[in-house]
Amino acid sequence: MSSLLYLGVLTLAMVASDMIDDCLNSNRSYYMNIVLLEDNTYEWSMPLVKAAVEQAILADKQENDKYGLDFTLTANFNGFNTNLYKRQGCGSSTCEGLTILKKLNANGEVGCVMLGPSCTYATYQLVDENIGLRLTIPIISAGSFGLSCDYKPKLTRILPPARKICDFFLHFMNETLPFKEERWSRFYVYKKTNNASEDCFWYINALTAPTNKFMLGTNTEPIHGEEGLKKLFQSPKRHSNILILCGNTDEMISVKELVGQIPKDFLFILIDVYNPDYYLNTTSSAGMESVLVVTLPQRNYTSGSSFNETINDYVAGYHDGTLLFGKALRERMLSIQKYNGNDNGSLGDNPFGNISFYGMGGHYVLDEYGDRDVNFSIIYTSANTAKYKTLLLFDTSLNKTINYTQNPTLPWAGNKLPPDEPKMPDEFDMQEIIVIVLSLSVVVVTGVALIFYRQNRKERCLQKKWSHIEPHLIGPLDEKEVSLKIDEDKRKDSIYFRQRGRYDKKPVIMKELKTTEGDFTEDQRIELNTLLCIDYYNLTKFYGTVKFEYGVYGVFELCQRGSLRYILSDRISYPDETFMDMEFKISVMYDIAKGMSYLHSSNIAVHGRLKSSNCVVDNRMVVKITDFGCNTMLNTGKDLWTAPEHLRKFGVSPKGDVYSYAIIAHEIVMRQAPFYTEYCTDVREKIYRLQHPIGHNVFRPDLNFEGVSDREIELYTLIKNCWEEDPERRPDFKRIELTLGNIFSNLHNQATETYMDNLIRRLQMYSRTLEKLVEERTALYKAERDRADRLNFMLLPGPVVRSLKETGSVEPELFEEVTIYFSDIVGFTTLCYYSTPMEVVDMLNEIYKNFDSILDHHDVYKVETIGDAYMVASGLPKRNGNRHALDIAHMALDILSFVGTFELEHLPGIPLWIRIGVHSGSAALNTDMILSLHGLSNTSKNHFPENFQSLQKDLAEMIVLSLEKRGGDSFKKRKTLSTKIRRRETNSSAQSDSLPEYFHLAVTENPSTYL
Repeated sequence: MSSLLYLGVLTLAMVASDMIDDCLNSNRSYYMNIVLLEDNTYEWSMPLVKAAVEQAILADKQENDKYGLDFTLTANFNGFNTNLYKRQGCGSSTCEGLTILKKLNANGEVGCVMLGPSCTYATYQLVDENIGLRLTIPIISAGSFGLSCDYKPKLTRILPPARKICDFFLHFMNETLPFKEERWSRFYVYKKTNNASEDCFWYINALTAPTNKFMLGTNTEPIHGEEGLKKLFQSPKRHSNILILCGNTDEMISVKELVGQIPKDFLFILIDVYNPDYYLNTTSSAGMESVLVVTLPQRNYTSGSSFNETINDYVAGYHDGTLLFGKALRERMLSIQKYNGNDNGSLGDNPFGNISFYGMGGHYVLDEYGDRDVNFSIIYTSANTAKYKTLLLFDTSLNKTINYTQNPTLPWAGNKLPPDEPKMPDEFDMQEIIVIVLSLSVVVVTGVALIFYRQNRKERCLQKKWSHIEPHLIGPLDEKEVSLKIDEDKRKDSIYFRQRGRYDKKPVIMKELKTTEGDFTEDQRIELNTLLCIDYYNLTKFYGTVKFEYGVYGVFELCQRGSLRYILSDRISYPDETFMDMEFKISVMYDIAKGMSYLHSSNIAVHGRLKSSNCVVDNRMVVKITDFGCNTMLNTGKDLWTAPEHLRKFGVSPKGDVYSYAIIAHEIVMRQAPFYTEYCTDVREKIYRLQHPIGHNVFRPDLNFEGVSDREIELYTLIKNCWEEDPERRPDFKRIELTLGNIFSNLHNQATETYMDNLIRRLQMYSRTLEKLVEERTALYKAERDRADRLNFMLLPGPVVRSLKETGSVEPELFEEVTIYFSDIVGFTTLCYYSTPMEVVDMLNEIYKNFDSILDHHDVYKVETIGDAYMVASGLPKRNGNRHALDIAHMALDILSFVGTFELEHLPGIPLWIRIGVHSGSAALNTDMILSLHGLSNTSKNHFPENFQSLQKDLAEMIVLSLEKRGGDSFKKRKTLSTKIRRRETNSSAQSDSLPEYFHLAVTENPSTYL
């Protein structure tokens, strides 16, 4: 626990880093925006929460005073009222929170953190990035339970969300305990049709969500409304003994009164998380005998406030949310004071993730996503005392069940929880045996008779039950099957209203039927049954409809290459020169024409929404038309593909489809945006000009006949005829199909070429294109590789680079004898004071460019250049025997010779001096991102320049001995440095007048150069 608390404190210090930087103002005050419902109906309404937040601000100020901090928290209360809406409360709060936030932003009143909303609909609009909002402040919510608010970077939920309820059931059903001998996998979940509380609504929705792990991993059947509940208990056949529901004890008793007789082996699991009555009044209510209650552990609110009579888990949550934010600021301020204004804290994905703290509601533990972990208590009614007792605890942070009561007195047989699957009676009377035998005989005879009609029967069943595709039959696609091309199609209906999945082992895409709730009229049933009968090569297959909690969808065949609009815009994968040549473009147009010709001759008769994004391409590059039919349930809309007559007057027609086909054909031939014109790019202007033509000059896309071959003129003419203003002058799709067939056969004299020859020729073209592309990419790779090698050789020694290329690493290496040179510029700080930044840069560039040229004439290696410091080594990475000292010495003389003649352009008359230190000894060479040296040699040479005179060199004794053996050099002995590398006392005090140190040196006699 201590490590967890330390982690919480550490994370709090990191949390405040970004918030304070963004919210700091001059009066040392930090604003919190409180956004909640403003009524007296809900437990989190503004009148109840306001007093708790104000009391928490006072408590936080007292804590700040203990540490001598002067900042204060200020609450800005912003309530929204839904009393004027037909549907009141959270159900109509979708846009209220977003509206308030926009208003606060416009007025410059957005604070450092937002408390609320508690309603999931309102919170989702604030935290979901897909709707375009980029929230910059964190939200602390006591509520927002829904799965749609999971894993949101800026959202912290201090009451357990629906995800934690699902984790509990998913874990508990697989447990085997002394009083639960079997694993559970069968459940009923009761969904109330109305009057569900906010927490119950989202808890139950999470348990029945089609993509939830609980729903996918169990055999769970939702029960809708009171009628469904009655049918469940009236049916002689049940698939489960367990019913999960959410509410309070009164609602549980009402359910039992509604259904009447309850089987002895039946178990109710009641989700009643925020009801403390089980601890305040331990006497069980009548009707709670066969019920397990999932609730929070006993709460001991320790506020000492005047609002104890209104306190609840929501009020305590917002009180403690205020304390959490205040503590984050306090930890940040103390961190800044400790490090003198510097702080290296960083912020993770969630502002308050992995935090532990104490508040009015007790001990809070927030997971990595900012959601609260709790110990759920499972309450049961003792069969002996009729008292509420705790059966076990479940820790959501560990997903661990704790056996709390060793010997519970349960009301079920054997003092154990019942199995999930109802058991058949052990004995049957003779009448039941006869019925079963006869039934089995009928089944066997019928099965033999129907085996010859299996395929037809399957098709008839599909047609009969087209509207009864169960949600659990729609499974997710494998990752490798998901088409990224569809995701990249930025149409509204592709991103926002389409989902992909797998049905009957085939990939499918689901289109939302927005104008229906699943209660289809007779005309709609006929239309949908007609769609089921459509089965053509150039039309996508319709499988039926499926109803989820969030809408009704039509299920269609999925073509995984994406839409034709995407294919046309991808010029890299589908280049004009090879893949998308004129033959291929005509074949694409031919596929669309064949599909539309079949569609117009069927009972559907008209498409109404034909456009390039509704033409999809399968893996064999066959174009198929989708989104047809369902005209009574889908809106046609007005866009660039819509015929002018239907832009002026709403409707659909076969001739309107021909016009849409012409716009698609223009896209294919030109490979431009839909309805491309050079001088008009605004979509709204184009639609307006189509609706309101000027005289006989109708507005159409650019289609230039100049420079077109004779064989392509016929294609252009066909396109122009298809978008005629008069619908009666447009050809039908039978005529279009015939014309395209003739064009295709005449193109490139194809009449003498067989289909196989054409296929082989196209494969050869595609192969050559791929070879060319591979060669280009290989050349680019080699160029980048060579550029990287050159850069590495410039930065690191050759042996190091070769070792990195061969093994991927460089082992540290010890060199017994090396000589290291280190120098800096005398009075560099003063020089910089009298120079502009660019003059300093030019000066260093000129000096070190000449130094580098000197190094080229000696067996040395430049280690690094930092500011005015220059470091060189000899004897590594290439060993050179005893020459390292001589090479460094001669190089140093050459550098001194250059410096003696160097003159600063921007400071004429001011000489330049350097200090040089040289030392010999052992050193270790290491490569970790940069080349670095370690050892006494490297440490000692850094201290030499601090003690030496300008334009002189100081040499270690071992270097002097090495050079004396070679002869030809002269030396001047100085005071030896101590091992502590202390500064030598000089007579510089004699020159301590008002001039800077560097200019004292400038006016003295030029010192000699010694070696």
